[in-house]
Amino acid sequence: MEIGFDSFGSAVIDENTGDVLHAEKSMQDLLDRIVHADKMGIDVFGMGEHHRPDYFDSSPVTILAAAAARTEQIKLTSAVTVLSAADPVRVFQSFATLDLISRGRTELVVGRGSFIDAFPLFGYDLSTYDELFTEKLGLLLQIRDNKRVTWSGKFRPALNDQPVYPRPARDPIPIWLGVGGTPASFARAGTLGMPLMVAVIGGETHRFRPLVDLYRNAWREAGHDPTGMKVGLHSLGYVAETTEQAVEDFYPGHTRTMNKIGKERGWRPQSRPHFDAQRGPQGALLVGGPEEVAAKILRHSEALGGIDRLTFQMDSAELTHEQRLRAIELIGKEVAPRVKAG
Repeated sequence: MEIGFDSFGSAVIDENTGDVLHAEKSMQDLLDRIVHADKMGIDVFGMGEHHRPDYFDSSPVTILAAAAARTEQIKLTSAVTVLSAADPVRVFQSFATLDLISRGRTELVVGRGSFIDAFPLFGYDLSTYDELFTEKLGLLLQIRDNKRVTWSGKFRPALNDQPVYPRPARDPIPIWLGVGGTPASFARAGTLGMPLMVAVIGGETHRFRPLVDLYRNAWREAGHDPTGMKVGLHSLGYVAETTEQAVEDFYPGHTRTMNKIGKERGWRPQSRPHFDAQRGPQGALLVGGPEEVAAKILRHSEALGGIDRLTFQMDSAELTHEQRLRAIELIGKEVAPRVKAG
């Protein structure tokens, strides 16, 4: 199993003015964490995409390119590219260029995103949310598989035997489908023969098993090579020397963040009992000491019938740079070896 971490490039916000503070330092700290992950043997780093004041990741490929120039082994991927509001030609060109810079270490995770901020920003109608994504995903996969493309659709001018360059160092470049909890999305990934990245940020991870089985069944029914079928799990998590320290570090900021997002979406406020349940044996949160977290990852993998990649997301907890560096070190040196040993 590959072990990695994802980031949204969380910003420091002045609560009184709403202004972003220490932007340059926050960006440099993020790059330093990716370099540290590379040195600690972390397998993969993913950069999200948002268009909000509290995140720096509106141009993830730029951040990944800076990281590519400073790292040697770690895979670099989006997490996720909001394809519905992007041009698939430019997405492919950008990530193919990144793959050349990184010498073949680039992947994409494409999806529809968990926020809608990209739609008004780029002039798209939210009512065509799914139709946009379906069409653009089809075009992106066609570009991946063909150096010259003939294509027509509803939302973009047609292409007539048009070459798309550059080509990536690793051709075809791996493209994963990022999904939440919609059955149609799981089935689509299987039918298209795409690796699956499942975002589980709440609830009980084992409850996603029927959806993962739906993906695997769709894959087999479509007749794809079974060796290409992969399942990844994106989870909120954090590792400290002890479980008590991890909870103390993670809980306050995580609760503030989740309640802020919850207020926007009409969720009930998160309480400490709810947090403790999520951190418990069946809950989605991976928060604790190295041994506890490694054991929980293995339980999640067993519950889902096996997973091929697990990525931590620590941005929700307002952790310090030093806390995140230490967590990356513990994940690389203590969690990952336990998980890979089974």
